[in-house]
Amino acid sequence: MTTTGEEHRAAGGPWWWERRRSAVLDGGLALGSALECAVEGVGFAEGAGLPVGIGVLLGVVAGSVLLVRRRWPVAVVLVAIAVTPAEMGFLLATVGLYTLAASQVPRRIIGVTTGMSLAATLIVTLMRTHQGVGDMAGSRIDVWFLPLMSVLASVAMTAPPVLLGLYVGARRRLMESLRDRADSLETELQLLAERAEERADWARGEERTRIAREMHDVVAHRVSLMVVHAAAVQAVALKDPQKAVKNAALVGDMGRQALTELREMLGVLRAGEAVGGSVRGAVPLAAVGVAAAAAATRAGEAAEDGPSLAELEELLGQSRAAGMKVELSVQGEARGYAPEVEQTAYRVVQEALTNVHKHAAGAGAMVRVAHREGEVAMQVENGAPPVRGGGAMLPSGGNGLVGMRERVVALGGVFVSGETEAGGFRVSAVLPAQPGPSGAGRA
Repeated sequence: MTTTGEEHRAAGGPWWWERRRSAVLDGGLALGSALECAVEGVGFAEGAGLPVGIGVLLGVVAGSVLLVRRRWPVAVVLVAIAVTPAEMGFLLATVGLYTLAASQVPRRIIGVTTGMSLAATLIVTLMRTHQGVGDMAGSRIDVWFLPLMSVLASVAMTAPPVLLGLYVGARRRLMESLRDRADSLETELQLLAERAEERADWARGEERTRIAREMHDVVAHRVSLMVVHAAAVQAVALKDPQKAVKNAALVGDMGRQALTELREMLGVLRAGEAVGGSVRGAVPLAAVGVAAAAAATRAGEAAEDGPSLAELEELLGQSRAAGMKVELSVQGEARGYAPEVEQTAYRVVQEALTNVHKHAAGAGAMVRVAHREGEVAMQVENGAPPVRGGGAMLPSGGNGLVGMRERVVALGGVFVSGETEAGGFRVSAVLPAQPGPSGAGRA
């Protein structure tokens, strides 16, 4: 019971035996049955008027059939029935019936062969009992006594091995089914562990992507404005000291805001590390569940505390303070959108304005927001820069458009970007009022 089904089946023996000890057991039973039948064959030969050698040979051959009881149990029982009239093969019949009942043979065959063995035993027992009573002169026995004793004797010799075989066979099949179930369960657990590891890897990758996107969206905008203001300070420091002081103050404000947002994001990361450390000693599947719940909680908190469309005016004011001409056009009435929709719409406009600062310094921008039935659309379009390659020469990693597209598509929206005929650039996005499943957008 301590080995699995695969290990149990791997321990093979010679020929049709699964184990060597089974072969030794069957050999011992066949030897004992052959000796019994050989001794009983002497009496059969004398009663039938045959040479003793023939009776002994018949007994040895009949008793040796037990050697194949596991391979052909029906044949063993049939041989036992055949030698029943010769009054030999008690061990052969008992072990044969037990083996047949415990085997995988259909129940109807077991029932037929058991009935044949019972009938043969009953006939022989009845004849021997009647012969024995006939030898007892002057004895008076009731008519019903002989049949009753014959039936009881036949049932006593046939029923116990059959019932024991049925019980052992049922128990053996139960153990095999439990072994198979344990093997399948072990395989299933391995598959679950592999899938859990894959999901954990995927979740870590998604978390890294999300952190990188947040860092880019939050920090890049602030730093870009700081660089623009610093360039303005450098340009007007000697000509207009007051304006230079004002721009320097804006640079300080932007830097403090960027540091505050960085501290908040690092705080979330440290909190995530604390949650991960608390489940290191737990079961892997449980750890994955706890980590997933913690990530969902952090995502919900980030969505609730994130920016919204109501803060667009403040966002545009920062760009205006950096010298950009920005106009805002709002169509329709603002509705209550999901927090992640509000945050994504804000980030799209923020990143689009950052790109204008980076790649189109001095160009004006037009921000359009349309509140429609069941969705919100936003568009940021800038004109061609007055001087190619001018401005503060801000570096670009090429992640802004990729991050915007990922955000929009993850909520089931549509994202389009590209150059305009006038030499400018346009960024457009449409978001559903209620976010759909990841990647199931209309793009």
